[in-house]
Amino acid sequence: MAAVTPIEPLTQIAPASLRPAVVAVPVRVTRPAAKPKKKLVRRVGRDISQQLRHGFQVAFLLLNVWIGAEFYLWVRGYELGRPVAFGRPAGVDGWLPISGLMNLEYWLEAERVPRVHPAALFLLLAFLAIAFLVRKAFCSWLCPIGTISESLWRLGRKLFRRNLAPPRWLDLPLRGLKYLLLAFFVGVVALMPAAQIREFMHAPFGLIADVKMLDFFRTIGETGLIILAVLVLGSLVVKNFWCRYLCPYGGLLGLVALASPARIRRTPELCIDCGKCAKACPAHLPVDRLAAVHSAECTACLECVAVCPAEGALDMTIASLPGVKRAERRLPAWAVAAAVAAIWLGMVGYAKFSGHWQTNVPAAVYQQLVPHADQATHPMP
Repeated sequence: MAAVTPIEPLTQIAPASLRPAVVAVPVRVTRPAAKPKKKLVRRVGRDISQQLRHGFQVAFLLLNVWIGAEFYLWVRGYELGRPVAFGRPAGVDGWLPISGLMNLEYWLEAERVPRVHPAALFLLLAFLAIAFLVRKAFCSWLCPIGTISESLWRLGRKLFRRNLAPPRWLDLPLRGLKYLLLAFFVGVVALMPAAQIREFMHAPFGLIADVKMLDFFRTIGETGLIILAVLVLGSLVVKNFWCRYLCPYGGLLGLVALASPARIRRTPELCIDCGKCAKACPAHLPVDRLAAVHSAECTACLECVAVCPAEGALDMTIASLPGVKRAERRLPAWAVAAAVAAIWLGMVGYAKFSGHWQTNVPAAVYQQLVPHADQATHPMP
C-alpha cells in the first residue's frame, strides 16, 4: 500500500500574498488619575510640645527617685533601730495602685476617706481626672515607668536602627492582656465590702504594703530577674512594651480617656498625606487616615502634632461646641501641660491641707512591723 502523504497546513501551502495579515493593535492601559498634590502651607512658630513633655517626665522621675531614696532611708532607720528624723514620705503610696483601687472602693462605699495609704486614693483620683480631661497624659507626661519605657525604645532604635511593630493579628490579643489584668483586679476589689477593705488595710500586711514592695525588689530572685530582663528586652525592640500590653493601670486610664472631650483631630483639606504623624505615633495609630483619634491607646504625647509640617492639619482639640470655631477649640501643648500640672498639684494640695495625705501610724507600730516585714503575710486566703 502506498504511503499517505500528510496534508500540510494551509498556512504552509498558501502563498505569502494570500495569508491573512496580522496587525498588532496597541492596547492602551488606563491608569487611575493621580491625586492632585496638595500645596503645603508650612506651620508658623516653633513647636515646644516635646520639650515641655520631656521636662515633665524628667521632673516627675527625679521626684520619684527622691521619694524612693527618702523611703529607703526611712525603712533602713527602723531596720537598724535608728529611726530617721523625717517621717515616711506619703508619695510612696503612688507605687501602690492596688491600695489606691481598694481605697477608692472604700471611699465610694463608706463615704469617708480611708486612714491608711490615703495618698494612694488622691493620686489615683488625680490621674483619673487627667485621663478624663486630656486623655491618657499621665502615661506619657508623668509616669516614671512610661518615661523609662520610652527611653528604652528610643535606645533600641539607635542600637538596632528600628523598632519592631508586631502584626495586627498578634498585636490586638496582646493589647487585651492589660484589660484582662485590670478586670481581675477590679473584680476582686469590687467584691470586697468596705468593712473587709478596712480590715485588710489595718492588718500588718496592709500597713506596711510599701515595705513589702521594697523588699520584693531588694530580694528579687532568679525568676523575677528573668521576667525583668524580658520586659527590658521587649521594651528595647517594641515601643512601650510594658505600657502597651501589660499595664492594667494604663488600661484603666485608657477606658476613662474614651469619654474625654479632648482628642487629636486631622483636617483632611490641609493634610498633605505625608504620613509622618502615623510614623511618629508610639501607639502605632493610623493618624494619617483618621479624622479624629478615639483610641484608648492615645497618650496625648503630641508627637504626631510635633512632626506635622502643615499648618492647622493636626491639633489636639476639645469637643465641638455650638458657635466655637476649630481654631478656638485647639489645645496647645502649654494648655495640656497646665492641665496636667494643675490637676496633680491641686489634688495633692487638697489632700495635704485637708489632713488626708499622711498615713497616721504610731512610730511604735512601725518599729514593731518594719524590721519583721518578711513575717507579715497576706490576710486574704
